[in-house]
Amino acid sequence: MSKGRRLKRVEESLFGNSKKYADNHVVGQFISNARGFGFVTVEGEDEDIFIPEDYVHGAFHTDTVEVEILPVQSGKRKEGRIRNILVRGIQEIVGTYQAEKNFGFVIPDSDKFTSDIFIPIEFHGSAVTGDKVVVTITDYGDAKKRQKPEGKVKEVIGNINDPGVDILSIVKNYDIPTEFPEKVINQANKCPDVISEADMLGRMDLRGVTMVTIDGEDAKDLDDAVSLSIDDEGLYHLGVHIADVTNYVQEKSALDREALKRGTSVYLVDRVIPMLPHRLSNGICSLNHGEDRLALSCLMTIDKNGGVIDHEISETVINVNERMSYTSVAKILEDEDEEEIARYEELVPMFKDMAKLSSILRKKREKKGAIDFDFPETKIILDKDGNPIDIVPHERNTATKLIEDFMLAANQTVAEHFYFLQSPFVYRIHEQPDPEKIATLSAFVNSFGLHIKTRRDEGVKPKELQKLLKNIEGSKEEAVISRMTLRSMMQAKYSTECTGHFGLAFDYYCHFTSPIRRYPDLQIHRIIKDHLRGRMNEAKMLHYSEILDEVAKHSSETERRAEEAERETDKLKKAQYMENHVGEVFEGVVSGVTAWGLFVELENSCEGMVAAASMADDFYVYDEAQMKLVGERYHKEYTLGQKVKIKVVGADRISKTIDFRLVDEDFDENEDELYYEEEYVPKARKLAGDKAKKIRTLSKKAKEEADNAQISEEVDRLLKKAKKELSKTSKGKASKKSDRKSDKKSDKNADKKSKSTRKVYKVHKYKKSATSKAARSAQGKGRKKKR
Repeated sequence: MSKGRRLKRVEESLFGNSKKYADNHVVGQFISNARGFGFVTVEGEDEDIFIPEDYVHGAFHTDTVEVEILPVQSGKRKEGRIRNILVRGIQEIVGTYQAEKNFGFVIPDSDKFTSDIFIPIEFHGSAVTGDKVVVTITDYGDAKKRQKPEGKVKEVIGNINDPGVDILSIVKNYDIPTEFPEKVINQANKCPDVISEADMLGRMDLRGVTMVTIDGEDAKDLDDAVSLSIDDEGLYHLGVHIADVTNYVQEKSALDREALKRGTSVYLVDRVIPMLPHRLSNGICSLNHGEDRLALSCLMTIDKNGGVIDHEISETVINVNERMSYTSVAKILEDEDEEEIARYEELVPMFKDMAKLSSILRKKREKKGAIDFDFPETKIILDKDGNPIDIVPHERNTATKLIEDFMLAANQTVAEHFYFLQSPFVYRIHEQPDPEKIATLSAFVNSFGLHIKTRRDEGVKPKELQKLLKNIEGSKEEAVISRMTLRSMMQAKYSTECTGHFGLAFDYYCHFTSPIRRYPDLQIHRIIKDHLRGRMNEAKMLHYSEILDEVAKHSSETERRAEEAERETDKLKKAQYMENHVGEVFEGVVSGVTAWGLFVELENSCEGMVAAASMADDFYVYDEAQMKLVGERYHKEYTLGQKVKIKVVGADRISKTIDFRLVDEDFDENEDELYYEEEYVPKARKLAGDKAKKIRTLSKKAKEEADNAQISEEVDRLLKKAKKELSKTSKGKASKKSDRKSDKKSDKNADKKSKSTRKVYKVHKYKKSATSKAARSAQGKGRKKKR
């Protein structure tokens, strides 16, 4: 066989025969996996296409690709191979710079980007080894030729060892904007500090209504206030008043375009990246107590069963009576704290009525089947340098629950109102769970003697899952089944179609209550005001119909991005926190079981892995159906939700991983090492570990260089100081010596004067010049004549 034909056959084995499979191509987005393979999501298709590692063909995460569906599948899922890369999804990437003599490399932070990026020397900018950098990719390389991608350093974020650079690198990696453009800041600065009489024209004046904001102690952007009264018939009049942000953020303005781009505020462990500039969010749009503010109010009349029997949505002007915290309200309602009750004496009756209404609304939701996953939350406490010093529980109390209940009621009421108006709108939807996932959950709970009722045509009802969770309350299986149920759910998202919210058991639902920090809420406010002001004509309807699908899609994407960034920063700081607890023993709960080992979550919410290969008392086999590890010899089992004792044997902030080892009665306190072969470590974990090792080496090198530079700087400073001191001393000695010489000379001159009457010429009279030479010559002639 000729060389040309042999190459063609190799090409076809990899890329397929374009003529043979011309009609079997689809276009979608590639989602890479750290282990080398990936998936392609195709719009309109429910199931992704699996791409084996050999058929990825140089595609990177989020690339738009053309895929050929393979005729033979090795599993249940469709399989394919990438034929063409149509659009590159990633143009910039964040990583750690490694300088060589005539070039450099950047090791990407993202595990979705497995190849190092080559940096030609002329494109390294000011980056030095150990710097976190943003790289613009100039060449994506060639998978067939095994050529690495190339790039140039666009921005140096900072040294890997500098405080705050770790979080900022995650922010940059997710392409979350941190700085507002000058035009946006200028527009924000033009916004007034107080509202004018003209702003209040045509609005319902609610400044005489008693209302409060209830938020966390450190909250600065207060965008919702609540009011409540009960009439003679026992009907509750609940007012939910939301800051009218659209009065200051006009559609298509620089502020609006930036808010849409960001989509949401991002709440990270050490900072908040706002959707709108602080000038707005903490100023004129914040419902600060004692100040007149513009609002959109949803005024609801609710009966004793929690039914909203009447409502009105209006543009209003309000003035908040008190800025309350969750802690203060909880002290009044739960602890009956005398000091707190005396301080807010006039408001206490309203708070008690609020608690009653909250309970009514919650019971109504529960009756309908709403699912409440009350997982414990935690807050990571950092010191001034960004180091985690504690992880504390973040508990829901009566106050947080009543605000949740009131916001849900307003969101539901607004969504239902505009659904029946048949207006273009943005809804918050939560779809029915995937039937396969529910079947897996059903099989799993059957082993505990529990049952989930499902219907072929309707699937599972939320009430069934709620019943399941109620049946396991307080049992040892509660944690495991709750987690499994949550994992079987779909993700909530934004949509222009009102398909209901499965988890809340609502037929109509939207996000209306947070326009300062969520763009869909801002967009909804605009639609509401167009209706209230009679501007919702055909042209407006058409305008919203054209833009809202993209607004919903983009808002869902930015929400996912924010959630992922939040998770990454939490994982980073938790791993960093546990670095200070290596060698310590804790109790935890098995939160995940895989063929590679167990995931264990501690009480402080830190999660680590126990590698199956480190469980030396037996050889453990993974039972996929029951989701447990079973010992072959002694039949010992480890299942989800099981309590175990572990020792922390490793923690790595770079790979964001924590390693545990199981502890039993034969536990040796001095045994710290994990004894198992690397071949038994999951590939993704091994790749992450190798990358982290390289970055740690660069970090160490950068620290050494910084320390050496600091030492050199200190040595230079001391040398300069010593030189200065030496110079002063030398000048002093020289001055004293000069004085002594001068004194001696004066003494000699005085002696000469006393011994001779001869004229003595002073030095300044005969300088080294033509005149002095002439004088000396004349003196010589005179002496000769005398002779």
